[in-house]
Amino acid sequence: MAEEEDTKIRILQSLRGKICEGKNLGPCSGPNRQRDLCTFCTISLDQEEVFRTKVFDKSLSPFYGEDFYFEIPRPFQCLSFYVFAKGVFQRDLPVGKVSIRKEELCKFSGKEHWFGLQPVDPNSEVQGKVHLEMRLNELIIENGSMCQQLLVRIIECQGLPLISGQNCDPYATVSLVGPARSDQKKTKVKKKTSDPQFEETFNFEVTRPNSYTKKSNFQVEEEDIEKLEIKVDLWNNGNLAQDVFLGETRVSVKILRNDHIHRAWYLLQPKGNGKSKTDDLGSLRLNVTYTEDNVLPTACYTPLRTLLLKSPDIKPISASAAHILGDICRERYEAVLPVVRLLLHHSRLVPFVSAITVLELENTQEANTIFRGNSLATRCIDDMMKIVGRSYLTVTLKPVLDEICDSNKTCEIDPIKLKEGDNVEVNKENLQGYVQKVFSSITQSSSSCPPLMCDVFRSLRHMASKRFPDDPHVQYSAVSSFVFLRFFAVAVLSPHTFQLRPHHPDLEVSRTLTLISKTIQTLGSWGSLSKNKLSSFKESYMYDFFKSFQEDKCIEKVKKFLDEISSNVSKESSGVEDSVVLKEGEIQKRAQGRKRIGKRNFKKRWLRVTNRELSYHKHRGKEALCIIPVKNIRAVEKLYESAFNRKNMFQVLHSEKPLYVQAGNCVEASEWVEVLSQVSRCNPDRLGTFHPSAYVAGAWLCCRSLSDNQPGCKPCTPTLLANLQLDIDCDRETERIFSLLTSSYSKLQKMEDACASIAVYQGPPREQDDYSLFTIQDPKETFHTVQQITHILEELQREHDTRSGTAQYGSQENPIVGKTS
Repeated sequence: MAEEEDTKIRILQSLRGKICEGKNLGPCSGPNRQRDLCTFCTISLDQEEVFRTKVFDKSLSPFYGEDFYFEIPRPFQCLSFYVFAKGVFQRDLPVGKVSIRKEELCKFSGKEHWFGLQPVDPNSEVQGKVHLEMRLNELIIENGSMCQQLLVRIIECQGLPLISGQNCDPYATVSLVGPARSDQKKTKVKKKTSDPQFEETFNFEVTRPNSYTKKSNFQVEEEDIEKLEIKVDLWNNGNLAQDVFLGETRVSVKILRNDHIHRAWYLLQPKGNGKSKTDDLGSLRLNVTYTEDNVLPTACYTPLRTLLLKSPDIKPISASAAHILGDICRERYEAVLPVVRLLLHHSRLVPFVSAITVLELENTQEANTIFRGNSLATRCIDDMMKIVGRSYLTVTLKPVLDEICDSNKTCEIDPIKLKEGDNVEVNKENLQGYVQKVFSSITQSSSSCPPLMCDVFRSLRHMASKRFPDDPHVQYSAVSSFVFLRFFAVAVLSPHTFQLRPHHPDLEVSRTLTLISKTIQTLGSWGSLSKNKLSSFKESYMYDFFKSFQEDKCIEKVKKFLDEISSNVSKESSGVEDSVVLKEGEIQKRAQGRKRIGKRNFKKRWLRVTNRELSYHKHRGKEALCIIPVKNIRAVEKLYESAFNRKNMFQVLHSEKPLYVQAGNCVEASEWVEVLSQVSRCNPDRLGTFHPSAYVAGAWLCCRSLSDNQPGCKPCTPTLLANLQLDIDCDRETERIFSLLTSSYSKLQKMEDACASIAVYQGPPREQDDYSLFTIQDPKETFHTVQQITHILEELQREHDTRSGTAQYGSQENPIVGKTS
């Protein structure tokens, strides 16, 4: 088992992006045209919804502005974005969709595109795969003629969609189709399953023109076997309602020309290739980045990881591997994040940030331009604050932002934008009240500031004062340029991006947050607190509004806050870890201790996990109905679908009865299992085995053991050691760095050439355009590091080539994309 883990490759998929806006949604003409559509968008993996925006009121061109990120826990064929019109007294109606096949996602990665909406046709809404076996047998029929019999065995299906939120009741029709015939047969209906086991075989008589001596009893003896094909359709049995099409695949019988037995997995396809009459349904602007990391075993990354972790000690810092990565990937916003996460995990970030900050300050000529650019140092600190400061933002800003977004008071103070009936003085009073609450929350939050952020701020303050000793304000502006301008002000402006709000705020609230953010930026910028700086406001109304904050008390509060979060005194730990909410959401919970399976045993509950306890509540914000201390959790594992005939189920095993939970979709289920596994991974009483099914009617459904105390029949999933609140998988981050370096290999070679040129000629290279983007202080040391990186990349690529064998076409992992009608 250990040897298998040592050679296993983890394929980790993630999706990041933004649903930006819609344009001219709905049919352009006809009776279905609506002027005031209230719409929302969803994201689906195949047919499983995994994300939903809020409803946007009465607009045919809504701005959604919804960012999304999630790990993809299972294989999928197609990513779809649906636009729905919100129904008041009826169900929500689909307006249109954008569907992108998995293999085409790379075409759109990282850039915004407009996509035309396509109709939502029931015959195109398919997912799953089917396992088939076909063989030809020769036989002599009653009249003595020779014919061939085609045996089609439909073995099983996997991944069929839910119907109305429940497992389907699938059956299959198997047809032999040709120019002059269509023979159809049907399997039995399988109840409540998305992975039906059919194991049924059907016989069809076929013949070649030269394979008989007498007339056959059926009418198609002249037919060429190579023109025949097998068509398999999957349906959901509707009982009293109409049956629902689930997908089809077609396999030509000529596949048996060279081999009399063919067995393979096939992806289910839309009927008629999913094409239907198109109408102008509008368009959707999307930004989609799909990432697939093929993560090797830990030992493979040791050389690259070691080289990167040595970066803070390399002199000059520009010759370090981490700095070189930032240099050659300067234009890629995602390049810095994996380095920051890796250095964070190994407690090497602060010395690296200090070193690159010294380098940046050497090139900064004036104190008032300190940390203004988008440099490697500012990007590292930005990413660090977003990772480390997540709970800090939640504690500091979430209560007041919830109040602002929910109360929705008008705060517009721009005379040009005032609506009829607005009172500018009342609005100004509303805005001032909100700003005071946000400002007070921030300036009184120093005790909650994470120690690592304080360490970085202390280092920034010291280095800025050393670089500009004659400027008394630079020690404050060095810190405020990050904590106010790049942290708090940005979080106020876009609270949904920092998980402080579930959705992008509407236009009026967004405008209020913009005004608050502007004011907070100015209040927090120490260099802007003198009255002669008020002219920096372009808008006269902001100038007038901000004058009300020009008080010594306000300035002293900012100064005191900046002193506290960047002082030379290390923060002492109270010994009591703050309770941090790691995840919460609505789930279906099975009543504990019930011995029968039924719908009534499942109830909607609000599940909440912190670093201290797991609890469920009747509704959000209500008192807990049950609390399970994290220290009592012994295992968290997914359940077989057959346990309760429900998908996306997992179990929490603790000191009492198991807690059985159904998540809303596969992404949610995976996130719950990951968070709960990580928060309980160090518990001393963790189990080694578990039962992947339920104990019902006196026996475990998985192993048929009769004792409810019987030890589990399956080993527990090993939990990777990761930093829980930072959620860092070091192997995955190192693989991403490998991918970034590999994709920028040509620039790496140019840097190597530049180092060689400078070292030989002892002067600037002739080709300034090629080399000027690189920071090369010591060409020999930089050349040495580049050569080390190149060697490691070659070794890692060999490891990938050796281990990354593509699954055989037609296997369960790599099913065939069949023909469609």
